[in-house]
Parts: sequence; structure tokens; C-alpha cells
Amino acid sequence: MAVDRNIKLAGLIKELVATYVRNEANSDPLITITNIDLSPDARRAIVFATTIPDDKEQDAVVFLKRNGTEIRNYLKKKARLKNIPHLEFMVDAGERHRQHIDELTRKIESN
Repeated sequence: MAVDRNIKLAGLIKELVATYVRNEANSDPLITITNIDLSPDARRAIVFATTIPDDKEQDAVVFLKRNGTEIRNYLKKKARLKNIPHLEFMVDAGERHRQHIDELTRKIESN
């Protein structure tokens, strides 16, 4: 039951952080929130993001870290949670690797 709650909570946090980013960030680079890794006690959440173009990922992480307090305040206002987790922001390297594998697969199939 606690696992289901954490899955729902991670989904809610992902949706709200993505909404905040969509409303507040510039469109260059385009930032996408890909995943939330929530600790079992829900006190810490790692927010994973990717960007288009790929070379702007560090700029996106800087933006997210700089606006971390505002993002938490946005979560407080919109989520109505008792405890808002501490947010950490990271580049989603797994997504970049998946995209690279897809690209290689397409090249192999076209030959």
C-alpha cells in the first residue's frame, strides 16, 4: 500500500514540476521532466530531466536548481501535501542512452 502511495505521489510531483517548468522556463532549451525517484519515506525526490537540444542539459539543471525553492512552493500550493520532499535535480542519462540505442537500431535496420 505504501508503494502505491509513493508511485502516485511521484506521478503527482512529476506532473506539477513539469507544469511549473512549462510555465516558467524559456523554450530554449525545451526541458522535459522524465522521471521522479522518490525515497521510501517521501522526504527526498530526485527529478530527472532531459532537454532539446541535448547540449543544453547542464543549463536546464542550473535553471532547476536555481528555482528549486520556487518549485517546492509551487508544490506546496498545488499538491496539498503534509510534507513536501526535498528536491534534487539531475540529467536523465538513461533517456539519452535509450535515444542513442534507438538511433543505432534505425541505422542497422536501414542497411
